[in-house]
Amino acid sequence: MNGNDNAFGIRGFLVDAPEFGGLRGSRNGAIIVENGRILAVGDYDNLRRLPQPHPVNWIDRGAVAIFPGLIDCHTHLPQYSAVARGESELLPWLRQNIFPVERDFTGPKAREEAPQFFHALAQNGTTTAMVYAAIYEDSCEIGFEAAKESGLRVILGKMMMDVGSYGQLQPKKVLSVSLLESERLCRKWHRSEDGRLEYAFSPRFAVTCSEKMMRSAAELAARFEAYLQTHLAENREEIEKVHHLFMSARDYTHVYETCGMLTPRTVLGHCIHLNPREIAAIAAAQSSVAHCPSSNLFLGSGLIKLDQLLKAGIAVGLGSDVAAGPELNMWQVMRAAIEVQKARSAYEPNLRPIRVSEAFYLGTQGGARALGKAKIIGTLDAGKEADFVVVDLAALLPYQKDRHSLNALSPEDVLALCIYRGGPHSTLETYVRGRCVYRAERIA
Repeated sequence: MNGNDNAFGIRGFLVDAPEFGGLRGSRNGAIIVENGRILAVGDYDNLRRLPQPHPVNWIDRGAVAIFPGLIDCHTHLPQYSAVARGESELLPWLRQNIFPVERDFTGPKAREEAPQFFHALAQNGTTTAMVYAAIYEDSCEIGFEAAKESGLRVILGKMMMDVGSYGQLQPKKVLSVSLLESERLCRKWHRSEDGRLEYAFSPRFAVTCSEKMMRSAAELAARFEAYLQTHLAENREEIEKVHHLFMSARDYTHVYETCGMLTPRTVLGHCIHLNPREIAAIAAAQSSVAHCPSSNLFLGSGLIKLDQLLKAGIAVGLGSDVAAGPELNMWQVMRAAIEVQKARSAYEPNLRPIRVSEAFYLGTQGGARALGKAKIIGTLDAGKEADFVVVDLAALLPYQKDRHSLNALSPEDVLALCIYRGGPHSTLETYVRGRCVYRAERIA
């Protein structure tokens, strides 16, 4: 594992959420990191006194909070330059605003933007991201090169589409070329960098993929034990279009079922408009859902029935879904997740909105579970890989205060400050496997 071989400790207000609704906090906490893993976690004064196998270099950043690294389960590398563009719904928005941007995401443009994209993720405190590239092999290759340099934990795949594609190839040829290129990328990059980089076969959605494309992507993912990512039931017009394209399917989810795409390593973006049968099918297949609330609000796609997905036992993480989502800031995505359920509760009797601790779980341990990584990341437990973010609490308060005046804050207070006021301006440092992948200029 590529980490920091020298043991170091960092002091701060520790906050994590090992389960949905369960929040842990330690006001005068600290973690010790060695060889890329969390060696010890607990009260700062106690850890300072305990004998350690190796000398510990202690870091004190002042009034900070330390959280597990934020996890973005669904975002689009080529689309970041198009955030906050367009006011239409999903399908016209894709045609008018997104396909033109993705069409240009190749060669020099990709090389210019990809490193900036991953830097922005780290600056926002995101340590793990599941990402779509454009349809071109080089857009994904360049993306992986930038992800490798960034130090982040990244799952990435070349966008696959052979119906209404924005590429120049004819449909029959684009199918074979897309499969060939995807397999080549997977062979090169899947589980590289000691597993920090992984591959996701990425058929866009049933509107732009033939049955053969989807079946073949599922077969390749199974053969290489790679991920599958796609979009499902985001928009009512999309659902109607899928119904007309696949008349024999019982519903949208059934299209993916018959193509073998529902697996324990499948992450389904959105899943807003699902019937009970579809929810049960996703749960039975142990597939996961990437909930993208800020994106769903931006495009007016709908309000997810989060309670039904969770009740079915489906693992749910959060996604920024840039560029439908207007930013890579996962704190704001958590805020949007809360607001979506508050909006539902306004007209659905007896529905309880989610709490800040629950939204935070979805953005950390919930995301880790959705990606099959809950045993190695997602919380601040000893033995896990050291993915965490250090946040400047003073940057979130209306008035500057010293460390001692923050003693009145509860873990819920600290978390609420981040969810409602956090962002890149408050990120001091971001660590992946114990290596600092982002440090704010003011402490550099």
